[in-house]
Amino acid sequence: MSKCLVIGSTVCDVMIYVDELPNRQGDAHIKKQFFSLGGCAFNVVNILHHLGGPYDFISPVGTGLYGQFVSKRLLELGIDSPIQLPGENGCCYCFIESDGERTFLSEHGVEYQFDSGWLSGLDLSGYDYVYVCGLEVEEETGPELLESLKTIPSQLIFAPGPRGHLIPKQRLDDLLKMKPILHLNEEESLRLSGEDKVDNAVMRLYQITHQTVIVTRGIAGVVAFDGKWHILPTYPNKIVDTIGAGDSHVGAMMAALSQKKSLDASLDFANQVSSRIIGTSGVHLSEEEFKKLQAELDTKL
Repeated sequence: MSKCLVIGSTVCDVMIYVDELPNRQGDAHIKKQFFSLGGCAFNVVNILHHLGGPYDFISPVGTGLYGQFVSKRLLELGIDSPIQLPGENGCCYCFIESDGERTFLSEHGVEYQFDSGWLSGLDLSGYDYVYVCGLEVEEETGPELLESLKTIPSQLIFAPGPRGHLIPKQRLDDLLKMKPILHLNEEESLRLSGEDKVDNAVMRLYQITHQTVIVTRGIAGVVAFDGKWHILPTYPNKIVDTIGAGDSHVGAMMAALSQKKSLDASLDFANQVSSRIIGTSGVHLSEEEFKKLQAELDTKL
């Protein structure tokens, strides 16, 4: 089994459930709220960790109320994040409406920073896959992150996210020249490519990277292109919320690919995992559910 490197944030998700978001100057009662561990990179590592895949996690943790929560929960989960910074950790206010769709308002803290020194002591030749998302690339330390990625001789997996099109153009162009596997949802693919249809967006992005492009399509499953088309159906489930579904899809795909599963098998497994994620609050499945998923992964070719 190959090893993965995951670089990015761990945050406190403030989960706020409402029937629907009010209009400007409106007023609404919430149904419930609670803290949950989240962040794009954490959501990826959470899957790798519970499926037993070898990984290293570069995710700084700050101070303050949210930093204390993040540190405590990572310790409880047994996920190692040795980078402690003096500034405050931020949070993400996650508004979940009755249909499960989510809206984010984020307060970024030190958890989105990057320092190339954090990679010292790691065997950078020992990874098959390295993950990074668009939020860290967009930050002021994004250029330093890009320079570090150039020194890692492994396949980059890049999830641009909903703000991917806001990354400074030269920075984004430099990253795409690294020929990353792109993992996006439908809207993200259209925004990043400038196309108005998903198939055209996939082909446009593939022409730029000459590497696999993966687009998740909700109830329509997932489509990918790596020189030929791959179309995999979803696994229907009742939606509790969609938070972390895309990130968990990436983590599950990486777990399968690192076990030398085929792209089709990896995407099918990722669809199974994300289906389970949308059926729960946040990204925290039970140990029993993870055992069932591990058994499913073992059967994939």
